[in-house]
Amino acid sequence: MDLFEQVEDDESILMLAVTGTGRSFCGGFGDDVDQRLVESLAAISKPTVAIINGDAIDEGLELALAADIRVAIGRARFALTQLARGALPHFGGTQRLARIAGAANALRMILTGAPIDGAEARRIGLVTYLAGSERELAKVAGSLAQAIVSRAPLAARLVKDAVLKGYDMTLEQGVRLEEDLYALLQTTADRGEGVRAFLDKRKPLFRGA
Repeated sequence: MDLFEQVEDDESILMLAVTGTGRSFCGGFGDDVDQRLVESLAAISKPTVAIINGDAIDEGLELALAADIRVAIGRARFALTQLARGALPHFGGTQRLARIAGAANALRMILTGAPIDGAEARRIGLVTYLAGSERELAKVAGSLAQAIVSRAPLAARLVKDAVLKGYDMTLEQGVRLEEDLYALLQTTADRGEGVRAFLDKRKPLFRGA
């Protein structure tokens, strides 16, 4: 949570990537994990990526769901097995999985507890990018990160705001939010730099202001 706060407050940090340290992404949380952990990741206004280098089970999957984009290795398994212990997902899994993969897929995974593999996760939209090996995973994740940080940071944050907030709005409300954020962006130095760079046919130098 301290890391998430640092990412949010430090303007020199353009995005956050989260991954596992071994052959799994995360197999679940201990009882002492702060209930606000996953929500703290979801609340970051900058782009976030989960690099799923292995199994994402239970709270581990709930953590991955809180990221904006998920990149996974093909051998990874994904499951929410809490019902087998008389519990249920309580770090946002019932809500985010349904929004990302659809209600039917969410219910299938939660009610049966059966794991799905990387190919199935990609098919239902749970994963955006799928890699066949650890080397390929690093390459794909690196290319994705480079693409994200090369964009205007203020615009990226406003896009994230528009997409995530607009998802629960009517189309009319969402379009109005987009228009308001676009007008706000027009007042920034980054927008002016983007226009000048386009006219000069050069790479823009965004400063997040």
